Amino acid sequence: MNSPVPMNATRKVFGRRSQGFSMVLFGATLWGLSGTAAQQLFQMDGFSPTWLVTVRMTLSGIVLLLMVGLKSGVKSVFSVWGNKTDRIHLVVFSVLGLLAVQYSYFASIGYGNAATATFLQYLGPALIVIYLAIRNWRLPSGREATALGFAILGTFLLVTNGSYNTVVVPAPAIVWGLLSAAALAFYTLYPPALIARWGSGIVVGWAMLIGGLVFWSIAPPWKTSGQHWSWASLGLVLFVVLFGTLLAFYLYLNSLHFVSPTEASLLACAEPLSAAAAAVVLLNVHLGLATALGGLAIVATVILLTLRPKTENEPRK
Repeated sequence: MNSPVPMNATRKVFGRRSQGFSMVLFGATLWGLSGTAAQQLFQMDGFSPTWLVTVRMTLSGIVLLLMVGLKSGVKSVFSVWGNKTDRIHLVVFSVLGLLAVQYSYFASIGYGNAATATFLQYLGPALIVIYLAIRNWRLPSGREATALGFAILGTFLLVTNGSYNTVVVPAPAIVWGLLSAAALAFYTLYPPALIARWGSGIVVGWAMLIGGLVFWSIAPPWKTSGQHWSWASLGLVLFVVLFGTLLAFYLYLNSLHFVSPTEASLLACAEPLSAAAAAVVLLNVHLGLATALGGLAIVATVILLTLRPKTENEPRK
């Protein structure tokens, strides 16, 4: 009779990976829906991307750090600041990671729409492949090269709707969308070691708070002139802060304990799909056939890369 130990070990590994996948998918869906909520706030209620980023990051950071303090003690909240190297890494991650990815994403939505901005952002996995190929001094594999081809095709169809002579997406939306893809790649690859030492709650909480405070001089939370406040807009702001930011980022980054950074970013294809579906259904955003095919091509990039053989980026046990 076979020993139960190997079976138990297999179940444990499978359970951890399943948990990681579930966290990525749920968090990505919430993030996608928050993009649709943000589009409503920007285009119908007079909110600015800068103000919303300031508020969502500041409040999310405070709430998350309070939760960590209640669970593990106040001392643990400030423990990361005792290490000089980690202090520097935390600030870099806060500004070039979380702040960069959130502002660029929302700016792209403000100039365009949630569906297009999210699809552009999900070129991030393709950038990860390019970065890893350069870092490891190797050519992309056949599967990776095919995926990159889909990414290029998808981007072309997405911004031109299939016409060589027309760009249907405003140029600022394209630029900010591509910047959000680069930021997505950075914040996926940069923080795993930091999170492994201090925990995702502390790292994400401080990164949120630092990123929010950086923008206070640009868009103080108390300056709300030009914004249309109602129970509906208040509900959308709270959804963006609590679910689309706090919970979504916590789930995504905590999933890095169970799956590799590449897998996490690739499995998060639920985000562009949820953002596109919500934008079409709830905000009546029209996606032309070629535009929709471009979005699907980018999703195909994600799927191809998700199914690729495991490389040096194995899940941390």
